[in-house]
Amino acid sequence: MKRLVFALFLASTASFAEDGRELVPMPPAAQEALQQEMIENLLALNEVLGLIGNSKFPEAGEVAEKKLGVSAMGKHRGKPVDARPGAHMPEVMHNIGVQGHVAASEFAVAAKASEYPRAMSLLPNLTAACVGCHSAYRIR
Repeated sequence: MKRLVFALFLASTASFAEDGRELVPMPPAAQEALQQEMIENLLALNEVLGLIGNSKFPEAGEVAEKKLGVSAMGKHRGKPVDARPGAHMPEVMHNIGVQGHVAASEFAVAAKASEYPRAMSLLPNLTAACVGCHSAYRIR
């Protein structure tokens, strides 16, 4: 068992060493803004899941729209260019982010209307853009 755990550890460290994701260079201020936004998105997603777990679908929809949906786009618009992550992203990376906001809004509409089956079927879309972007890109 110890050998298996050690082998898995070595395999995982090798995969990190061979990170094949595209490096997206950003100024430090843009990196910081993006990292903070990703943390806020995780907190919002956790809040949405907690509300769903307590059968509070309309409230989950409100949070999803306000913090993750199309309504949440443009948070960095008023910052200098060096502090705006989107200004430094490749077009495909930026589009993945937009798709994530759209997916959150689609979920929000169904959840606020208490359309439980539809909302639940749309729930995985909230993280699909996150997974796609984090799997393809890195900033460090």
